[in-house]
Amino acid sequence: MFVSDNRLSIFVDGNNMFYAQQKNGWFFDPRRVLEYFKHGKGVSLVNAFWYTGLKDSQDQRGFRDALISLGYTVRTKILKEYYDDVSGRYSQKANLDIEIVVDMFCTCEQYNRVVLFSGDGDFERAIELLRAKNTHITVVSTDGMIARELRNVTDCYIDLNEIRDNIEKVDY
Repeated sequence: MFVSDNRLSIFVDGNNMFYAQQKNGWFFDPRRVLEYFKHGKGVSLVNAFWYTGLKDSQDQRGFRDALISLGYTVRTKILKEYYDDVSGRYSQKANLDIEIVVDMFCTCEQYNRVVLFSGDGDFERAIELLRAKNTHITVVSTDGMIARELRNVTDCYIDLNEIRDNIEKVDY
């Protein structure tokens, strides 16, 4: 039995990536993301996770169903409203960092390569620990939205704009 030496897991911080894509002015296609990172000799995709905050349990239902049909495991959390003293405005947030890290470590025996779509510096320590297990880490984000700590601790950083032609959502 052939066992790939490039066992890959993909983790997408959906809310973080939504803002990165909005900043760039274009959006990526979850199907094309899987195809792009699976392409290559001996690459075996073992897991793909997508994490997103929801306004209510029915929010983004069609999108979540589409992600599941593509093979993503979708993790959600209801958005919480916060008051920002500085701006004087309310904002909504669903922090799924813990869920991402838990899934990374609960499945780490299954893969030796990770692609993390996030720019959040909170992942620095988790990435350090995974690298200590000889896991190759690629972080995908965009300039101005990736924390210096995360960029410095990863094996490979890819700016979304560098792979735009390969992953952009295209309307046919």
